[in-house]
Amino acid sequence: MAPIWTKAGEKHVVTLLQVQDCHVIKHLSKEEFNGHTAALLVGGKNVSPFFRSEEHIEMFRNAGVPPKQKVTTFKVSDNAVIKPGTPLFAAHFRPGQYVDITAKSIGKGFQGVMKRYGFKGQPATHGSTKTHRRPGASGPGDAAKVFKGKKMPGMMGNISITAHGLKVWRVNTKYNVLYVNGSVPGHRNCVLKVRDSTTKQEVLPDQPSFPDIFHRRGRRPG
Repeated sequence: MAPIWTKAGEKHVVTLLQVQDCHVIKHLSKEEFNGHTAALLVGGKNVSPFFRSEEHIEMFRNAGVPPKQKVTTFKVSDNAVIKPGTPLFAAHFRPGQYVDITAKSIGKGFQGVMKRYGFKGQPATHGSTKTHRRPGASGPGDAAKVFKGKKMPGMMGNISITAHGLKVWRVNTKYNVLYVNGSVPGHRNCVLKVRDSTTKQEVLPDQPSFPDIFHRRGRRPG
């Protein structure tokens, strides 16, 4: 994360995201995907073939790209389909637009209710013994059971989280870096999914960005 300043002198905190080794792997038609919209399989970050199955290796070989660490799906319109093997860069996005970012949250392991849910805890005095950080009663007596969804100790973090409507402040085309407003899910050096926002959009000049140079109309993968 880093600070940036606008021409008006306003300070904003941004997260730097690098678009690394992204290629289009495969095109899925409406019938193959969900019957409503087409989709593209996009892979990112090259890895050794040793960590991929033979089925995945065949898919990468047909697209003419190296094996990827992460492969995900992006919905696109029929007139925005990109040829498999096409590289994707940070120039695909434009300053001023909004994006949704999905990633796994930082794993905290097995945690108690005070850290996991912010419980107050038990009294520190007046006869309390070894119950200072415990949750207390876990259910009503008449029901004789603990209801589903009760807040109790358990695994914390390491779940998929989506941050909606984050503004792209700057695009560095030399190093393929996006300057995204605020904080994003995930730990440092993790793999994220960045796509056009579905909740907030900004009216931008009609200047297509890569790969929209070839597909000026339609919904872009991302």
